[in-house]
Amino acid sequence: MAGIGFSLNRLFQKKGMLNLCRAYAYAGAVAIGPMVMGVCLLLGISFVSQVAGMPQDQREIMNCMLTYSLLVSLFISSFFNMILTRYISDMLYEEKRERVMPSFYGALAVMLPLCLVLYGTVLLFSGVPLVYRIISMWFALTMIVVWTQMNYLSALKDYRAIAMGFASSMLTGFLLGLLLAVFRGGSVTSLMFCVILSYGIMSIWYFILMLGYFPHGEGSPFSFLQWFDKCRTLALTGVFVNLGLYGHLVIMYFGPLHRKIMGLFYAAPSYDIPSLTAFFSILITTIGFVTSVEVRFYPEYRRYYSLYNDGGSISDIEAAEDRMVEVLSRELTYCGYRQAVCTVLFVVFGGFIMDVLPLGMMDLGKGIFRTLCVGYGLYAIANAMMLILLYFEDYTGSVLATGAFALVANTITIWQAARGDTAYYGVGFMAGAIVYFTIAIVRLEWSTRRLPYLLLGRQEAFAAPGAGVFSRLGDRLTRMDRRMQRRGPAGGVSPDGKKRAVRPHRR
Repeated sequence: MAGIGFSLNRLFQKKGMLNLCRAYAYAGAVAIGPMVMGVCLLLGISFVSQVAGMPQDQREIMNCMLTYSLLVSLFISSFFNMILTRYISDMLYEEKRERVMPSFYGALAVMLPLCLVLYGTVLLFSGVPLVYRIISMWFALTMIVVWTQMNYLSALKDYRAIAMGFASSMLTGFLLGLLLAVFRGGSVTSLMFCVILSYGIMSIWYFILMLGYFPHGEGSPFSFLQWFDKCRTLALTGVFVNLGLYGHLVIMYFGPLHRKIMGLFYAAPSYDIPSLTAFFSILITTIGFVTSVEVRFYPEYRRYYSLYNDGGSISDIEAAEDRMVEVLSRELTYCGYRQAVCTVLFVVFGGFIMDVLPLGMMDLGKGIFRTLCVGYGLYAIANAMMLILLYFEDYTGSVLATGAFALVANTITIWQAARGDTAYYGVGFMAGAIVYFTIAIVRLEWSTRRLPYLLLGRQEAFAAPGAGVFSRLGDRLTRMDRRMQRRGPAGGVSPDGKKRAVRPHRR
């Protein structure tokens, strides 16, 4: 969230209830706006499909295509996101902004072919029509571009333009889908195209913003791969978080609650709907964490680390450390209280709201919903503490916490699905969240007691340049890229536009 702190500080410094509401609204728009608006778009497209009179089976296959493509894009990008964020942060800190944009092109050059191979293999044997396979792949590739851009947008200061890009693109897709439904009747292909168009417009908008902020790129587009060797555990942390957060959903697609929609496309509405509804219970904590970290914790964190760089006295460093830890403890406690209140409210009143809304949720779904509300609440607090561990560069602690979360949540969920005991569905995710919370709080307590040691005495075991597997892969891809640039486009024209002599082929 680099850069948002300055804007939030200005808003929170203004007095009055209206300015306070504006500050929290601004934080909410940046922190959860994209997710909420994305969910609204998907719900809106589902509503449009009903308005268009699409049959139930077509609506279900469309939802499966959207869900599968989103999960695949999230999983593939999760392995790169934290590494890219660290790489961008290092380049900006070293004032090498010209190295940022090439990493974006290099990351896409790796992720997009990877998606084509992995997801393409699944779609090849999926048993759905060819046009559905093409659209599903198209949407997954588009989402990988968007997820990757999110890592770079956090460095921009123009959050109003970012929010406008998201809102306008989502609104365009919804209105186009509504027009098609009213005048021509909706179909799976046309409505999926509207969703792809929305995110396509957004990706172009964000790309223009990125070009306006970062200078013309220099250097290899695959230099960021060296950071996989430097921060191996950081890459695994992103993967484990997504496996723990979404793995239980995928497992349920093949459990007793599953429904075969078409070919290899399965769904579990009795579990999906309670999970999505329970996930909204952590939105307040997400907003509160952003404001707490950027407005209150980060200034103390920056002051503490600046004393080391600027030659501060030992007494000043100790006083700054005590102040930073005190602020951190207070803000995490407030986040815990807020989440506890939200969880209780969702558990108590969620059943009544579900009876009013046309979600079609039965008693089984309500029980799953209450269990997942508790699980998501624990996950939200644990994830906040894990992100603080990343601030302190305790990558070992973060990967231990997230790895245990993914392992416990998915193992117990698989065991429950194998037994077919539907009465306790959701307990697997809740158990994983409890383990996540426990390890995160213990590790954070351990880290805050040893901050000078973590900062000065224990450095990350960075691999020597070119020594790691990913460094060698990056060098090989860089050489291939340079050879392609020297060859130039077809017709013997070099990149500088001069005509080259074409050498004869040898037999």
